[in-house]
Parts: sequence; C-alpha cells; structure tokens
Amino acid sequence: MKVTFWGTRGSLPAAGPETDRYGGNTSCVEVRGTDGTVLILDAGSGIRRLGTALTGTVQRIDLLLTHLHMDHIQGFGFFAPLYDPAVTVHIWGPTSAALSLRTRLTRYLSPPLFPVRLRDLPSTIELHEVPCGEATIGEFRVAAALVCHPGPTVGYRITSPTATLAYLPDHEPALGVPAFPLSGEWTSGYDLAAGVDLLIHDAQYTTAEYAARVGWGHSALPHTRAFAQLAAVKHLVPFHHEPSHDDRTLDRLMAEIFDPATLPFRVTPGREGLTLDLGASRP
Repeated sequence: MKVTFWGTRGSLPAAGPETDRYGGNTSCVEVRGTDGTVLILDAGSGIRRLGTALTGTVQRIDLLLTHLHMDHIQGFGFFAPLYDPAVTVHIWGPTSAALSLRTRLTRYLSPPLFPVRLRDLPSTIELHEVPCGEATIGEFRVAAALVCHPGPTVGYRITSPTATLAYLPDHEPALGVPAFPLSGEWTSGYDLAAGVDLLIHDAQYTTAEYAARVGWGHSALPHTRAFAQLAAVKHLVPFHHEPSHDDRTLDRLMAEIFDPATLPFRVTPGREGLTLDLGASRP
C-alpha cells in the first residue's frame, strides 16, 4: 500500500513561500495497491493535480468521500479522469436523511456552481452510498462508519494484504467530553482506527483555537495525539491543517505536541508530496 498526499489543508490559505513546504491544497490522498488499484480519499483542490498525473494510466478509480463540505469536493469538477470515456469512476460517499448521494453531488455539479452537470460527464459514474458494510475494491477491504462532524460524515478503514490505514480528516472525538479520551468503545472513530499501521487524522486547531470553536467538527492537536494513543496506532499523520497556520507555525506546533521522546508511535506531519510506503509484507 502506497499513500501519497496531494492536499492537506482545512481550506485554502494564502499562497506564497510561507506555505511552500506543507502546501495549500485541500484534502486529497491517493492510496495505491500492489495490484494497481487506485483509491482517492476526498476530492479537495489537490485532486486536480492528481487527475493530471493519472490521465491515460488507469481505467477504474474509486473516490471515497468522507462528506460533502466544500473543501472536500471543491476539486471534483476539475478531476481530469471524469472527462475520459474510457474511465469508470466509482464514487463512495454518505447520503443524508432526506437526499441521496446523487442528489447531493448534483447540487454541486450543476449551474450556477459548475457549468457541467454530473449526468453529462463522459466517464462512467457508479455511485455507492456509505456506510454500507465492508466493500472489496481490488486488493483492499474498505469499511466506513459515521464519525463526529457536522452533517453526515464518515471515516474509512482500508485494509490491504500488507497494512491497514484509517482516514478521519474531519473529526471531533472530544466534543462534549469533560476528560478526553474516554474508553475506546465510547469514542467516535475508535473502531476505524484501532491498531492501524497508519492513521491520517484531523489536527486543525491549537488548544486556544479549539476553545472558541467547540462543535465545529475538528480536533485540537492534543486531541489528535490522545486519540492516536487510545487507538494504539503505529504511525500518525496530523492532517487538515488550519489554513492560517504557515510553515513556521506548523513546525513549532508539531514539535511541541508530538515530541517523539514522549510517544509510542511515529509521527509524520501531513504535507503535499509526502509518500509513505506501508511495506510489501506484514511482519
């Protein structure tokens, strides 16, 4: 399983050298199997460059959407494989109590928000509503579950023959909890993340920022650390960075919160261009 990061922000920051190392695109992660299977986690602005890189190289793509907030789908209409008649794009995402996934996506891919309608795309589109139990996609087994974030939102657990990955980019497990973390069975997202080789998790706010944004659906960095410890993960990628945090700020926060001398797991801050190979075989 090879994991590549194409966008790691919560929303778009100002462009410039102050964000060069972490990048400025919103959530998009590519997961490749050894059999050539391509999964894409979310369709933030980073998916545009990924689409260009994939052009002409694949016939099937599976796009796993955690939710339909704009920063997670704003690159969708600019994803080049959608305009290739030879490609089948399977889109997995949450429905709502009143609207199907197709109806929800159509609200974005239609005027006045976008000039091309979902039904007019030349690629073959297959829609799958989640959570729906475990699905098999190539060499991967994919499970989805609802997590704590405003609106219908899921996290994903992806299992290959060599590794497991959990993806929870927008997640507030500490909401309403006087002392976090609780035991695993009472914590949002725990079953998805328990024991994984790699956890990609929301780490948007400082503690002070979170205090003014309780209920917005995101984690303070100490919550991310506590959740990873509770779930006994092997490797953590803090993700969904606050757009106002420049490279220098993120460097400082990562060093303060994720001191490797105090942690039982490895930490690699999420940044555009980062690629992690989870290995060819399990120990």
